[in-house]
Amino acid sequence: MQKRIFHIESNDAVARDTFRIVLRTDAPVAVRSGQFVDIAIPGYYLRRPISVSDTLPDGVVLYYKVVGAGTKVLSTMTPGAPLELLLPLGNGFWPGLCASDALLIGGGLGAAPLYLLARELLAAGKRATAVLGFNKADEICLADELRALGIPVLISTLDGSVGTKGFVTDAIADAAPAFDCFYSCGPLPMMKAVCAALHTPGEVSLEERMGCGAGFCYGCTVQTASGPRRVCADGPVFDKEEVLW
Repeated sequence: MQKRIFHIESNDAVARDTFRIVLRTDAPVAVRSGQFVDIAIPGYYLRRPISVSDTLPDGVVLYYKVVGAGTKVLSTMTPGAPLELLLPLGNGFWPGLCASDALLIGGGLGAAPLYLLARELLAAGKRATAVLGFNKADEICLADELRALGIPVLISTLDGSVGTKGFVTDAIADAAPAFDCFYSCGPLPMMKAVCAALHTPGEVSLEERMGCGAGFCYGCTVQTASGPRRVCADGPVFDKEEVLW
């Protein structure tokens, strides 16, 4: 874990209440898919944990949703402004779980860390299909970016405005894509349903409120099949068999 200063290169709205921020620093950045950063937002004591969607030689790409006062302030920050980050944090996805074909399942902004994972899988000579679920069409993000990698993308929306009407499990059932494992990130009810419906090996990235983000405060501890685990340090990615839904 390092504490480093980054500067905003861009900070743009890409969907309803959703922003894509590009941060650059003065040295190489090494982050694996599923890991996250902890951002210090001016005027707020607790940092904000945000998944890394992509890496640059000297920076990171993040997606975040405006859900409170801290992320509202972040959304108003302009290019050139400095931000202090702790990174890389957590244990990420294991691309080696996939033998040849992976299913990437994201709910809302859970799609963000799957982009970097997709790049890692493709670099290893493997194939992937993405299934992304949203409430409405104006929330859709990262679908075009994943398609630009050459990955088929299935969309589900609860209101039926785009793609399959319903949940990601409905889109998977309709399309019946080939896969030997899955990776998922998003709301807990969605991932619980995914783990119940899919019988291949899989990994899920959990979301919990965090204090320190580095494993010191134990504020994000969850019960697993192996006992209490810290989402920030032992996760956020866990094998699907570890999670007690």
